Amino acid sequence: MRKFLPLIAALPLLSGGCIAKTAWDVATLPVKAGSQVVDWSTTSQEEADRNYGKKMREKEAREGKERRKHEKECRKHPESCGDYDGYRASDPN
Repeated sequence: MRKFLPLIAALPLLSGGCIAKTAWDVATLPVKAGSQVVDWSTTSQEEADRNYGKKMREKEAREGKERRKHEKECRKHPESCGDYDGYRASDPN
């Protein structure tokens, strides 16, 4: 038993504060978890801007595709061709 006494005495020094850090992590875990839930449930302005940009690019791609289709039909049947009245990306719909 006396052989192990110096080792037992040096154990707190060897652990390097791991016990204190673990206790701190356990104590702050509910706060961190609550913060993460709030972060997941809300949308940041950056994320909202990114989503809006993506939505507008998709709308513009759709409008471009429909305009090309309209122009192709106009080349095939110029007598029945009028102004483009199809989908517009700037419409709020």
